[in-house]
Amino acid sequence: MDIHTQKIELAKRLLDTDDESIIDAVNASFKSHDQSNKWGDLPDKVISDLEESIRQVDAGKVVSNDIARETYKKWL
Repeated sequence: MDIHTQKIELAKRLLDTDDESIIDAVNASFKSHDQSNKWGDLPDKVISDLEESIRQVDAGKVVSNDIARETYKKWL
């Protein structure tokens, strides 16, 4: 069976189902393979914090591991 035929068959099956778990699974599959979604299922807050951290690193606002460990040793 060629890819075009497979796509048509899958589309038919998806249109015929009322099973939300199947629809959720298909959505999850597409989301996990969506290359534009590099952060996956991370919450928006986590993504924004990561992006801010990357901006700080790019701007040179970093602290060495040794300094961080010394500064926060009471919590480690």
